[in-house]
Parts: sequence; structure tokens; C-alpha cells
Amino acid sequence: MPATAHHDERIAKMTFASVYPYYLLKVEKKGRTKAELHQVINWLTGISEKKLQQLIEKKATFEQFFKAATIHPHASLITGVICGYRVEEIENPLTQQVRWLDKLVDELAKGKAIEKILRTK
Repeated sequence: MPATAHHDERIAKMTFASVYPYYLLKVEKKGRTKAELHQVINWLTGISEKKLQQLIEKKATFEQFFKAATIHPHASLITGVICGYRVEEIENPLTQQVRWLDKLVDELAKGKAIEKILRTK
């Protein structure tokens, strides 16, 4: 499913704060914790707990959120389909980063071991 410029722009302007509660709800409904969610977010983005809270309070867009991030060097090992898109084939860097995060949250909610989610090689 090819992404469009409109789709990429819509994702960029969406606030992280508007999506975060859904991430949390999704993982907690499956017996995972807020701490595990934050661990996954930190692994991908390098964003600390304090900075994460500031970005949520600021209602940072995904564009602002990922500008504040330092993407993990192994993030390109995140593969698979999320929201109908194969994450490794997404051409827009920001859209790919958002879908990487979506994929990690999905893996956490599906009960995948943290060690497997946090790709080491």
C-alpha cells in the first residue's frame, strides 16, 4: 500500500500526546506495563522519561517528537506489517519512524519478550 504525501503530512502533524493514551491502553489491556512501554519508546528514540512527559505536556507533533529523538542504530531491524504498511518499505523517514514505534507497541501488546522487541542485532 503506497503512502501518499497527504498521509505523510497527516502523520507528521498528529500529536504524540493524542496517540500515547492509546499505546498505553493497548499494552495495559494485554497485561504489559507503562514502564515496559516507556522502555520500548526509550529504546527506539533515546527519549528519557522526563523528556517524554515534557513532549506529552507540550502536545508535540510526531514531527517534533522524532526531532527530539536519537533513533536507535538497530531500528532498521524492525520489520513487518503495521496498519497495512510494510515498515521496511516506507520511504518517508518520519512516517517510517512512527510506524516503527507502532510496530514495537504492537509487539509489546502481543506478548513478545522485551529482549526480542529491543533488537540487538
